[in-house]
Parts: sequence; C-alpha cells; structure tokens
Amino acid sequence: MSRLIDFYRKHLAGLNKYWLVTILFFAFTFLIGDSNLYHRYIYDEKIRTLENEIQRYKKEIEQNKKKLQELQTDKPGLEQFAREEYLMKKEDEDLFIIDE
Repeated sequence: MSRLIDFYRKHLAGLNKYWLVTILFFAFTFLIGDSNLYHRYIYDEKIRTLENEIQRYKKEIEQNKKKLQELQTDKPGLEQFAREEYLMKKEDEDLFIIDE
C-alpha cells in the first residue's frame, strides 16, 4: 500500500483529483473496455466487408432474376441454356465434349 501512496505523491500529487478521474475514465473507455477503439475499428471493418458482400449478392440476384425471366419467356433461349449447361441434346444428334 505504501508503494501506491509513494507513486501518487511522486507522480500524481500535482494533478487535480478531478483531472485524474477524468483521465482514468477516458483511458478505460478508449483503451480498456469492451468497446475500445481497437474493437470499434475491427467491427467497422467487418461491417464494411459485409456491406460489400450484400451489394455483390444484390447484383448477383438481379442478374439471376433477369436470366430467369429470359428463360421463362424465350423458348430458343431455354433450349440453348439446356444444351450448354446440362449437355442436353435432341434424339437425332450426337454430342461431342471437348475439354480445353
């Protein structure tokens, strides 16, 4: 206990006790607590990456909606899609698959 008193008299005696409490409060708030500056920065980074993912998925959803609408309304387009994606063919055709 005497070490604390000596430390206070040597280093902190010149400070007003209100300033000391204020400094300790800000140190705890910004450096030690659960919502300190480092954690806030990390959380903000996660939020930014998740918002970017949301935007990317929204664009992908719009593209898929357009493609689905196109496939539902366009019979030749549906046939072409089935041939390309699922390697479907007509009964009188031969299908050759070439790997590059």
